[in-house]
Amino acid sequence: MKRILCAILAAVAVAGCATESTTQGVAWGAGLGALAGGIAGGHGSDALIGAAVGAGIGYVVGNEQDKKKAQRMSEESRPRNYAHSEDTAPLGGTSWRLQDWSPKDAKADFRAKTVAFGRDGWVTTTTTYNDGRTGTEVENYRVVGDTLIVNKGDYLVNYRFSLQGDQLTADNSKLRAILKRI
Repeated sequence: MKRILCAILAAVAVAGCATESTTQGVAWGAGLGALAGGIAGGHGSDALIGAAVGAGIGYVVGNEQDKKKAQRMSEESRPRNYAHSEDTAPLGGTSWRLQDWSPKDAKADFRAKTVAFGRDGWVTTTTTYNDGRTGTEVENYRVVGDTLIVNKGDYLVNYRFSLQGDQLTADNSKLRAILKRI
């Protein structure tokens, strides 16, 4: 019985740095394996073998549970995608090239910008800088009336916008941008 208890404690100690489900899987597997090995074989060594096999099986089962939990938590923590047409219309599925940029407080240091509004509530802005480098920024957006709301992490920016044919004008207190549909 002492060997069985030692085997269980050793398996739990090895799993101590694992996550909750993995640790529980190892502990339960080791305990049940030791019990089954002790009963079936009748020797202390059989209990140790049962504990080792049970701990291994418990580790695999618990680890899979942890992976599923991590994936579920990752999906739940993603920002809400505004997939409804009322949240992205009339911009969803359109792409634009910046034609005129009027910053009211700074000079622009880029050569070109393109903006692609996804139907899923994500807007991707690709910038080509004066030195030839390019950069991409992905932000969340939605449309409420004639207001374009863009946000990512710790900021939220509202633009008053208007569409006239293939021209999009977006304006707020800091800038005015005129874009052409591509």
